[in-house]
Amino acid sequence: MSLALLCLASGCTFLIQPPARVPLPPARQFGPVGGSLELIDGPITVALAPNLPDPYAKQILNSLLETPQLLTSSGPQPLIVLDQLENAHARVLVSQPGQGDGMLFERFYAVVAPFATVTDDIPLTELQQRWQGFGHGSLMITPDAAAMLRGPWGAPAGPVVGVTALLDNLEHTPGALGIVAFDQLDPRFKVLTVDGYNLLDNHFDTTTYPLGIAVRVEGVGATLLTPLLRQRLALPATNRDPSALTTLMMTGVTAMSRATAAMMERKGVLFPAAIISATLAAADITHISNEVPFLDDCVVNNTVDNLVLCSHTSYWEALAAVGTDIVGLSGNHVNDFGRDGARRSLQFYKDHHIPIYGSGLTIEEACAPLHWEHNGNTFAFFAVLAFGPSTAWVTESEPGACYYYDRKEEILAAVRQAAQEVDIVSVELQYVETYFPYPTAEQVIEFRELREAGVDIVTGVQSHVPQALEPYGNDDEHGPSMIAYGLGNFFFDQMWSWETRTELYIRHTIYQGRLLNTEILTGVLEDFAQPRWAEPTERADILQRIFAAAPP
Repeated sequence: MSLALLCLASGCTFLIQPPARVPLPPARQFGPVGGSLELIDGPITVALAPNLPDPYAKQILNSLLETPQLLTSSGPQPLIVLDQLENAHARVLVSQPGQGDGMLFERFYAVVAPFATVTDDIPLTELQQRWQGFGHGSLMITPDAAAMLRGPWGAPAGPVVGVTALLDNLEHTPGALGIVAFDQLDPRFKVLTVDGYNLLDNHFDTTTYPLGIAVRVEGVGATLLTPLLRQRLALPATNRDPSALTTLMMTGVTAMSRATAAMMERKGVLFPAAIISATLAAADITHISNEVPFLDDCVVNNTVDNLVLCSHTSYWEALAAVGTDIVGLSGNHVNDFGRDGARRSLQFYKDHHIPIYGSGLTIEEACAPLHWEHNGNTFAFFAVLAFGPSTAWVTESEPGACYYYDRKEEILAAVRQAAQEVDIVSVELQYVETYFPYPTAEQVIEFRELREAGVDIVTGVQSHVPQALEPYGNDDEHGPSMIAYGLGNFFFDQMWSWETRTELYIRHTIYQGRLLNTEILTGVLEDFAQPRWAEPTERADILQRIFAAAPP
């Protein structure tokens, strides 16, 4: 063992690196701290906290020992490594992320379970008990998480396994949880919140999350040591860079018509959005699948079984309130007021600079993807109608929705091409309508066919009840992806059954160009128009129903 490591292990108090033999003048200026110059009498000294995670502690120590002096504003100054923090000018410490300057690197870790898990949150106290080998279930940890969290939490009692083996072990160990680095997530994991803190939140506060760890330099000389160690360590500054993260919210059937429109006329056009708007608007990209045309002369028709639907243009305010960024127009009611009504609706979107896809004045326009970029993540959004009636389909000369089966091979070719050009390809389908959580056999085949063609996110926007989801992991040859067979209703008036009242809002997290994780948000329709968040028992019922409906 080297002298340096021996001293750290034995607690010796002498200098690890002998001071320079040349005498030093007192009170030398050696570097700017906070915009001013600090004075120090003697060499620059630094010590390492004993709970620094291995193997980073050894890398940091070796980097310091290989640096006999630092160039300061007063010239070269000896750099001396001490073994006791209280005797050193500068200290390398483990701390919470976001606490001032001097950070060398930070790491964030997620508590995970298999995707088909109903539990949403774990108290920090229970997590720490599991870490110590107590509690009501086992805890599996990846090697990186074990090394970084060992300092504040001690050695883990549970097994330390690689991220691929961890998921397999979780699925075969009822009640077990895992801890995985943020950037090692994939859609097969469900990320649990910890005391309510959600690592996937795009408005995440790094200073309060309990599974965030930073290694930083503080004290006199930190402004000189920090860039030196960053260069020597050559580590990513973080495994959760907010400037590389995008949240995408996908929603289901929207048709502000019939009873929904009647309630909006009575209680105001913002009534549907009142409860859920803040969460949906917080997403970086909020999607709406709007089934019906926007017309400035639309009149409410709330007669029973009315199937000729439209929304008044003033109702756009409800969609604006939920932060709508993009609108898919693959619904089979887009031409309910004729081709002229469709033209007027398309012009409304154009006049108000609302990005749309899935419908258009021509086949090329209707079937073309919408390209999008956020935080360096690039997207191609496709929307297709795989259902009737034929009067809703676009033709060479008449507007309408892109009909899937007339141009299936061309659409699949466009998807494959887009997969080579953008990070995330999303395809939504208006498919055959059913009122069951189980996707049909044909639906499974065709949705999986899209995934095989390179689609990262496949979404059914036809279903009036929530349907199953199907995650694929990062170790698959096609990369991480998600199939959501049906999201249920969004702003719609089907109050006639519990199933049609329940809703899914799917929040995807995209990080550094790949689908990192998918969250299921759950709502319940009230008053024919207004979704609210599902209560815990309601949410559990919804999740259990769609998890049980997953295809083999």
